[in-house]
This record gives sequence, C-alpha cells and structure tokens, in this order.
Amino acid sequence: MAGTTVDHLTETYRAHYRSLLGLAALLLDDTASCEDVVQEAFIRVHSARKRVRDPEKTLAYLRQTVVNLSRSALRRRILGLKLLSKPMPDMASAEEGAYDQLERDSLIKAMKGLQRRQREVLVLRYFADMTEAQVAETLGISLGSVKAYGSRGIAALRVAMEARA
Repeated sequence: MAGTTVDHLTETYRAHYRSLLGLAALLLDDTASCEDVVQEAFIRVHSARKRVRDPEKTLAYLRQTVVNLSRSALRRRILGLKLLSKPMPDMASAEEGAYDQLERDSLIKAMKGLQRRQREVLVLRYFADMTEAQVAETLGISLGSVKAYGSRGIAALRVAMEARA
C-alpha cells in the first residue's frame, strides 16, 4: 500500500477523535486549544498520509502529532504571557476566573506541577493506555527513560495529592 488512505484516516478520526481530544486536554488547559490541536493533527496527518506506510501506525502518528502540537501551543502561550503587561494587582483578569474553574480538580493541579516529560509519559501511559514501548516510540525516548519518568511522576503525584488532602 502507498500509505494511509483517506478512508482509513476518516475511520481513525471517527473512532479516536474523543480519545485524542482527551489526550490534548491533559496536556493543555482549555477546550478550544485542545480541539484546535486535534484538528490540526488530523490535517497534518492527512497531508502526510503517503508517508505513513503502515495504516496500523496511523493512530500512533496522530498521538505523536497531538503531543508535539500541544508542546508548541504551550511554548507560544508562555511567550505570549512574557510579552503581556502585568495587570494591576487589584484587577482580576478574565483568564483568572477561567483558570480557577479548570483548576478545581486536585489531580489536574498535581499533573500541572509535574515536569513536562513526566506529565507526557503519565498521560500517554495511563490515559491513552499505551504500553511503555509505545510511549517510548511516541516521545522518541528510550524505554528506560519512560520507566524513570513514569516512576518519578507517580511519586511526585503521590506527594502532591497527599499534601492537598
């Protein structure tokens, strides 16, 4: 086969859109950005579908694209925040109200406190239900690194969750 077909990509879209949206939601912090990232991932995979020689790897390619696009979105957001002027101390910004609502869940708060790689490994391993080998391939790191980031991430989560209790 000369790559992933449009029909196969459409089927993958229908079957995995929600799980990819959930993956992005654990890496980002607002629904609109998550939807944008997942849509962009499908557009990019559609454009590059001839290079995905094994149709069985389409989902893995999509997951990796979602992770990479989420990283890029976070980098752009951080740069934007650095360039914005600081609001006056007595003025609450609109973002503060939105972030307060999103941060009510203790687990999400604890996940945000993890190092980027720890968070990525835990999200892919436990939310996306990937094997350690699949996580290693998706992130482009060794299997040993996946195990190390995973165990350190779980230990950090345990400490953060106990501190909130």
